[in-house]
Amino acid sequence: MKNLLDKELKLATSPLAWLFLLFSLMTFIPGYPILLGSFFVCLGLFHSFQNAGEANDILYTALLPVRKNDAVRAKFISVCFFELVAFLLMAVFTVIRMTVMSDSPVYKTNVMMNATPLYLAFVLIIFALFNLIFLRGFFRTAYKIGKPFIIFIVVTMITIGIGESLHHVPGLEFLNDPSGKRMGLQLAILAAGAVIYAVVTFLSEKRSEYSFERIDL
Repeated sequence: MKNLLDKELKLATSPLAWLFLLFSLMTFIPGYPILLGSFFVCLGLFHSFQNAGEANDILYTALLPVRKNDAVRAKFISVCFFELVAFLLMAVFTVIRMTVMSDSPVYKTNVMMNATPLYLAFVLIIFALFNLIFLRGFFRTAYKIGKPFIIFIVVTMITIGIGESLHHVPGLEFLNDPSGKRMGLQLAILAAGAVIYAVVTFLSEKRSEYSFERIDL
């Protein structure tokens, strides 16, 4: 497994996947749908699959003396690595916004989503959607990436719209407070997002193993 992970990170990963981690900095942008940062991280991962497809990476991996299940697991682990690095960066930037920058007028008057635990929960949900829709869809055929990514885009934009709308619902204004009102509830929402990410990713990986095992490459 270690050798497979090395191959994924050193050979199959596009440089854009590393570069697009910088979109985590969108956490600081006021007056902008900052959840798009998580989408761009996924876009960088999509480019990795695109480049790997052009290089026949899946066929090459299948010809190695490894189990098909391990090949799927290595892909998921490498994707989760980038997702969790991006999440940790966004979490650090969120803490900065909610502490030393919480009194900034641009955040206090921000009508878009502020960086809060709710924001981080939606980041994890978007990453879970990528693993469920795109990764799961890819391993149904091991070569089609266009259709599952388009579906992911549509579902993600709807999810971002929901996230941006919640604090406009009467009674939920506290969700967008830059200093973090009702922090206990917000942290519970973040914990729920983490559970959703873990469960959805685990089930997607298991179903992908099942599908990939039955593909005749």
